[in-house]
Amino acid sequence: MNAIVWAPAILYLVELIIKIVALGTIPGNRRPSSSIAWLLLIVVTPILGLVIFLLIGSPFVRGRRAKVQAEANTVISERSANVPDIPAGFDVPVGVDSLFRLNRRLSALPCVTGVSHGLFGEYQASIQAMTDAVKEAETRVHVEFFITSWDDATDGFFVALTEAVKRGVRVRLLYDHVASRRYPRFKEMNTRLTAAGIDWREMMPIKPLKGKWRRPDLRNHRKLLVVDGKVAFMGSQNMIDSSYLLPGNIKVGRHWKDLNIKITGEIVRELEAVFAMDWYTETGERLGVEFELVDDPEVGEVPMQLLPSGPGYLTIPNLRLFTGLVHRAQHKLSLTSPYFVPDDSLLEAITTAGSRGVAVELFVSEQADQFVVQHAQASYYDVLLEAGVRIYLYPKPTVLHAKHFTVDDMVGIIGSSNMDYRSFGLDYEITLMSTGKQFVADLQEVADGYRAVCRELTLEEWRQRPRGQRYIDNVMRLVSALQ
Repeated sequence: MNAIVWAPAILYLVELIIKIVALGTIPGNRRPSSSIAWLLLIVVTPILGLVIFLLIGSPFVRGRRAKVQAEANTVISERSANVPDIPAGFDVPVGVDSLFRLNRRLSALPCVTGVSHGLFGEYQASIQAMTDAVKEAETRVHVEFFITSWDDATDGFFVALTEAVKRGVRVRLLYDHVASRRYPRFKEMNTRLTAAGIDWREMMPIKPLKGKWRRPDLRNHRKLLVVDGKVAFMGSQNMIDSSYLLPGNIKVGRHWKDLNIKITGEIVRELEAVFAMDWYTETGERLGVEFELVDDPEVGEVPMQLLPSGPGYLTIPNLRLFTGLVHRAQHKLSLTSPYFVPDDSLLEAITTAGSRGVAVELFVSEQADQFVVQHAQASYYDVLLEAGVRIYLYPKPTVLHAKHFTVDDMVGIIGSSNMDYRSFGLDYEITLMSTGKQFVADLQEVADGYRAVCRELTLEEWRQRPRGQRYIDNVMRLVSALQ
């Protein structure tokens, strides 16, 4: 009887202790917006909030993965110690040189040289270009995709990998376990990969019955292909049919629109270094990657730098680079991101650019494929439009999944990273940055193509949306900050 009488008081005391401890613990080394979201959750539901926080509250990996990341950074730094911050003989725009140095300090990879062999914005053409590259492989092929599916659209690529194995090429393949397993014929794909002689591994697998468990919200979101250490592809596109094979997408005709780039030159070694790091993390096998300066430059060679990021990097490299680039803009800033849920610092940089007269444009999907993201990013439209940012909506049902932007006519980036909390802190990403004039011009031409088919959102139109939608937008904004 006494226990029943005292139960409410004990529960109240426990909840009070949780709130007090959370108040002085959660804000430590965490962004204010994230801190507020977590504290609000714990104040409203202390016990449930604490359980959720203990499960997914830390934005960084711990234990072995953190040690592997630190070890990889040390190895990369040692092997590239003789490589200068910026390749000799190139004039880098004022202010961009410091960003190259920033990237190196945050990720250990220096700015080197590379050649762009064009962008691929048509989905199947991109897969075909990667397939053709694999057909020319002589020694090794390294494949890494967030989502991988052996389906009708990707069959030619996997057949090329199979044929490469038959002629003695070593093929290694990584894919994210949680991201890929939800798609049709997943188990059949694994069986076929093994039968083909492809050395494949799942990244960050979650298999409790086999002793493999980790936070389900930390994923490897990178997409890359490296052939013979000489030719590489990277960008936003996964290795799966453009409908992602889901009945709901097929029913409404939804397809993903992506952007990949083909590159050669010294920059390929940096992509292979990232693959080697991820391969070692999952398998324990070390792949030697050397950073050697090429004495015989290719035609079209320009400065390029790869920036890896993710929960293993405590400094959030991609967010720092994006924010630095936005502050550098003087005339025009063109941004493309399918999931736009910016950190406070990035949002302020973008709105400040608009307010100081920079012509800022943002390309997003008219309708995102994720409910939370759709409404969370919509909560930022008002302040963006007020600052003069022009928002272009890519017509549904297509999902504009490309991730890239340009600053004036001097620098551009392309990669796997969105401009959202997940890409900044929870997902492993890669971003390619270059000051090559043709590289930047090609990205601007892609943006011109988007603009031609998009509908521009106006501030007047946006402020007429229903109050219920505004409420949902704001709630989802808080939910998205729980990181």
